[in-house]
Amino acid sequence: MFSGIIEETGTISSVSASSLSISASIIFAELKLGDSVAVNGVCLTVTEIKNKTFNVDVMPETLKRSTLGKLRTGDSVNLERALTLSGRLGGHLVEGHIDDTGVIERIEFEGDSELVTIASPPGVMRYVVEKGFIAVDGLSLTVTGRTETNFKVSLVSFTRMCTTMGRKKVGDKVNLEADIIAKYVENFMVRRESSLTEGFLAEHGFTTKESCS
Repeated sequence: MFSGIIEETGTISSVSASSLSISASIIFAELKLGDSVAVNGVCLTVTEIKNKTFNVDVMPETLKRSTLGKLRTGDSVNLERALTLSGRLGGHLVEGHIDDTGVIERIEFEGDSELVTIASPPGVMRYVVEKGFIAVDGLSLTVTGRTETNFKVSLVSFTRMCTTMGRKKVGDKVNLEADIIAKYVENFMVRRESSLTEGFLAEHGFTTKESCS
């Protein structure tokens, strides 16, 4: 589990068909083999640590669901270590399980803030609400507006400088993860509605069954 608060940006040192090698600095404090690290919002397991570089394996499912398959040597990536129970939750609960990718449609500036509009598939938009949370390339961001096909987020100058979002351009793809709480609420409501059948209501005294004979 992560918070969506990026600790630093790392650099892709090498890429293979099933693994990434990433150089960094800050996250090596207490980093161990087997630990989870979010790379552009994707939860990956550390398989090797050597000389300020760590390796992670990437499954085919991850490559299909995210933008990791497009990474090349020299690219920058957002990094965050997994949460600890004693840490602060500065963003929101992020699993590191990407729902889908979105495309940056528009970039505007309003004072010191950068407003980014991101086109998103229906499967993600169903969970997007104004003033709610969404993780974009691992960043916990607040939704400032939405339509049926896209949503808007606002980036302060610190976020632009300290993450990869400040280098994004119109047309770039980003990893999206909707708020897990919204998914649980939807699942609960679907299960609840499916159980409210005529037979269930009659059995519990809310309606009566009349005989047709």
